[in-house]
Amino acid sequence: MASMMDISVIIPTFNRLWALPRAIDSCLCASAPAVEVIVVDDGSTDGTWDFLRDRSDIIAIRTPNWGKDWAVQAAMQVASGDYVRFLDSDDWLKPGANAAQLAIARNADADVVVAGYEDYRDDGMPSQVRPWVDCDDFIAQQLGEVAFSHYSAFLFRRSFVADIPHRQEFALRDDRMFMLEVAIAKPRIAAYREPAFVHRHHPLDRLQRHRGLHGRLAHYTNVQVMRKAIGLLELRGEATPRRKRAAAAYLWPVVRDLAKTELDEAAAAADWLFEVAPDYAPPVRGIILAAYKRLGFRTTERLIRLWALFRKPPPGPVS
Repeated sequence: MASMMDISVIIPTFNRLWALPRAIDSCLCASAPAVEVIVVDDGSTDGTWDFLRDRSDIIAIRTPNWGKDWAVQAAMQVASGDYVRFLDSDDWLKPGANAAQLAIARNADADVVVAGYEDYRDDGMPSQVRPWVDCDDFIAQQLGEVAFSHYSAFLFRRSFVADIPHRQEFALRDDRMFMLEVAIAKPRIAAYREPAFVHRHHPLDRLQRHRGLHGRLAHYTNVQVMRKAIGLLELRGEATPRRKRAAAAYLWPVVRDLAKTELDEAAAAADWLFEVAPDYAPPVRGIILAAYKRLGFRTTERLIRLWALFRKPPPGPVS
């Protein structure tokens, strides 16, 4: 039986009532195509659920604060659109994006219609368009070889991603793991050449922005995501040197930052990185690169710290 809906837009939310109405309205601003908006209130305490119950133009689901991943899975259980989009509740779609991407999807019989997006800043700085970057290896792109855009800009054939969940074990980087699994499944790709949504930057916490312990855990999760993706590719015989280098280059700054507080975990990640991509050369000075190769990551990082302390100027006189 054919679907009655063209697109299902899934919006998980938690205490985002200040932004949620704009996200919802941006999905419903056009009469065509047929769009259902599924909003999952993941246990909000700011009046979100009362607001959603008063809206007759959406499907509202309430879950007991198990996190974004379970919220998305709850929405996928009721979604009926031929295509699906995942949208954060503090972002919004660009006008006409759903219709334009659906037309491209139909014409190209695409499993994924990719697009760029627009960064919007609440602090008054100018918005910046992040255009879609073409790449002849979609997997390498999603591993970080070139800019991979943002998955809220993409339209996915629902049947294609039905068995690719947002995995709780990668919760701090679940969208990255999702996109890597989508890429590894070899979708038919088509591109929309305009920004598809607006990614809002504001001073409140976001799922993608982490500080302190959460920041370190996000770095660790990034490492696990890449290791899992390369492992899946190795099982398929598709872990090419190019893809391994892409993963290594993406992870290098993550590993260096992780080393500031979690040297053991960072050293283990660096050892794996150099093992899986022995031809990868980090963007560091030659003497530092030689030290990494001869002394190892752990010892080199310790020496770098000692050198930084040695070069630090002494404190000035107390007045």
